[in-house]
Amino acid sequence: MPFVPGPNPAARPFRFGGDADDLARATDCLAAAVLYEAGDDAKGQRAVAQVVLNRVRHPAFPATVCGVVFQGSERRTGCQFTFTCDGALARAYPEPLWERARAIAAAALAGSVYAPVGHATHYHTDWVVPYWQSSLAKIAAVDTHLFFRWSGWWGTPGAFRQRPGAPEPRILQLASHSPAHKLREVLAVEQEAGVLTGRFAPASLPRPASDDADTFLVALDTAGPPERWAALAQATCGDRVRCKFLGWRDPAAVPVQAGAASEPAALATMSFSYLRNRAQPLERMLWNCRQVPRPATECMRRAVAPPPPPSPPPPAGPAIIRNDPIQPGAPLSGVRRRGDPPPAPSPVPQ
Repeated sequence: MPFVPGPNPAARPFRFGGDADDLARATDCLAAAVLYEAGDDAKGQRAVAQVVLNRVRHPAFPATVCGVVFQGSERRTGCQFTFTCDGALARAYPEPLWERARAIAAAALAGSVYAPVGHATHYHTDWVVPYWQSSLAKIAAVDTHLFFRWSGWWGTPGAFRQRPGAPEPRILQLASHSPAHKLREVLAVEQEAGVLTGRFAPASLPRPASDDADTFLVALDTAGPPERWAALAQATCGDRVRCKFLGWRDPAAVPVQAGAASEPAALATMSFSYLRNRAQPLERMLWNCRQVPRPATECMRRAVAPPPPPSPPPPAGPAIIRNDPIQPGAPLSGVRRRGDPPPAPSPVPQ
């Protein structure tokens, strides 16, 4: 496809208008996009950031930065940025690369414009040919990436009229990379238990179950507050995409293998559970409220007791002998019982 002729005006400066919490979430969402899409290429990162902000202003896309970056990531197919649904977030980048990506994201949110890509809303590498590229106008090339805008009026500056919205959503896939995206409850228990100051050393953390590397079966410390269990679970799971932390106050009740944790007896005595699956995303912690008073929304569901086994049939007793209705108290006539002599043969008629 040839590049379209004519002008390629630069986008207007984008200045984020949310509060400090929203700005922190937007910055980390945009930093994740530029880092996982463009690596450590500063020019490519600026181009990706401009495309994201162009989408935020266009009515065809969500009105938040995190909404644009993670659009469709909850589905198996349909994510707009591949890194949000192909497991790439499980790959950790060194902190200096994150800091450089955050700096570029912060500059873009403060009004920095990358003019070469204009009002582009789509891009792809030059070694693939996606199905949608023939319906859009190709306007720029930055290294190995090609950039496109909508055809017709939909791609003109006047179409980019959507006002950015708030609040910026929390993205659980980023929780291991960004405190701004952790659940408030998780942050509260981490601060209460001192996880953020390194109270839990790696050597003191529980080890995975022998039959499942992402499941931890733990005897809980009953000396401290129950809130500390949640902090221990977070520290134990670390950066895992999927993790299951199951705890019992009674050490004798802890199953030996992960598969045994679903047995009714183990479920009935379980004191705490923490489940995480950032691919969905899911992050949930629950307490056994029969052991620990908690709000109803934080209580485990009580396991339904299995139905009792059917009662055995009553043992067979001696046969009931009815009385002769004609002579009350006499045995019923015509009934032959075990031990009675055999009846005499009937005479044969002549």
